[in-house]
Amino acid sequence: MEKIKLDVERCKGCYLCIANCKVGAISRSDYTNGKGVVTVQVDQEKCVQCGSCYTMCPDLVFEIL
Repeated sequence: MEKIKLDVERCKGCYLCIANCKVGAISRSDYTNGKGVVTVQVDQEKCVQCGSCYTMCPDLVFEIL
């Protein structure tokens, strides 16, 4: 079951989410969005739904389910 939903087309590649994820659940993906940015991905198994990615993201990429 998904814990976090991503809108990777909004990602601008600042990677603040990666730097602030305390459990290491967020990493760079192999996907490049329409802006030419290598986006992020979430390991749903590691995610504890703490909300730090949601709070840090200036582009509203994350939605906590």
